[in-house]
Amino acid sequence: MDPIFYFDFGSPNAYLAHRVIPDIEQRGKRRFAYVPVLLGGLFKLSGNQAPMVAYAGVPAKLAYERRETQRFIHRHRLTAFVMNPFFPVNTLQLMRGAVAAEAAGAFQPYVEAMFHFMWEAPRKLDDPEVLAGALAEAGLPTERLLALSQTPEVKAQLLANTEHAFAHGAFGIPSFRVGDELFFGKDRLDDVEREMAATS
Repeated sequence: MDPIFYFDFGSPNAYLAHRVIPDIEQRGKRRFAYVPVLLGGLFKLSGNQAPMVAYAGVPAKLAYERRETQRFIHRHRLTAFVMNPFFPVNTLQLMRGAVAAEAAGAFQPYVEAMFHFMWEAPRKLDDPEVLAGALAEAGLPTERLLALSQTPEVKAQLLANTEHAFAHGAFGIPSFRVGDELFFGKDRLDDVEREMAATS
């Protein structure tokens, strides 16, 4: 079974993990299965909260998390990263779009484009016009993806993905699963890689 990457475009740490994953895939000669989930839905199911909410009264914790992010960026030379000035962005439409892109055979370019326009050339992607413009600029089938993303089948699949992630222990994004082992956070990628090697 391929290792699984549960992701939501609204998570900067999911973007950072996405940029590191190709090196892990190359070393381990295994590909990750990308599974789009809705982070807000996962929070609701698990009772979790975003760090800026959960640790609002612990400024030292938030400062430390920012410092850890900078260390990760520096270590992996992820110089294209820019904090989105519109953060937090409502990602419901984006994540439905990811499921729609799977159905349309455009999943990989869609994922690349949305991570790019969220965390490298940041845009307010919860604005429908801005999203449509980003899809068109990326050369994606804009009208088809937007229409597909509103179908009951796509909405149900995103919900099923989110519930599946929760059922396997996920409570936040990014999360990874190798076999029955769950790992949370970009800082656990070394552990993910070791587990991949042990189960290959």
